[in-house]
Amino acid sequence: MEQLSHIFSIGHGSKDIKELILELQSFDIEFLVDIRSKPYSKFYTHFNQGFLKYSVEEYHIKYGYMGDLLGGLPLDRTCYTDGKVDYNKLKNREFFIEGLKRLQNANSKGFNVCILCSESNPKECHRAKLIGVELQKMGIELRHIIGIEKEKTQNQVIFELTNGDGLNTIFGEEHFTSRKKYI
Repeated sequence: MEQLSHIFSIGHGSKDIKELILELQSFDIEFLVDIRSKPYSKFYTHFNQGFLKYSVEEYHIKYGYMGDLLGGLPLDRTCYTDGKVDYNKLKNREFFIEGLKRLQNANSKGFNVCILCSESNPKECHRAKLIGVELQKMGIELRHIIGIEKEKTQNQVIFELTNGDGLNTIFGEEHFTSRKKYI
């Protein structure tokens, strides 16, 4: 299927706030959607929700929060297997599907949207392993911002993540989980 539209993704990692804003501006981002389950950082407090919202809106980028719908650490404990978030379970939950529909709606209106999480490397984050995979099924490509005017496509990230095998291997569809155990 040819990708006709896209949404961006970014991870704040250990960047400073100005670096993040410059990266967003280099892709003309209009809406930053925070998808962190817990919208704060104990190490990088400039990414705490209130300060982040104030900072990006100062540069005319609208901020929205959807971590309750698209976050990588859902409160719903049935989304976990052996303590890890099981993305095959999470992708079928009503709240997650609602979050995807909201992204799809914003995309259909032509808004230049970027989802934000904490992991700077997209292959280590649910942005690529879950959201990007599901958006691609909807005909929307997730493009991962990795620097000022630098990006990786969803397919590039999945290629790296699967060591070149892609999502559909001879053993069936890839089964992704969180890297760490949480419960």
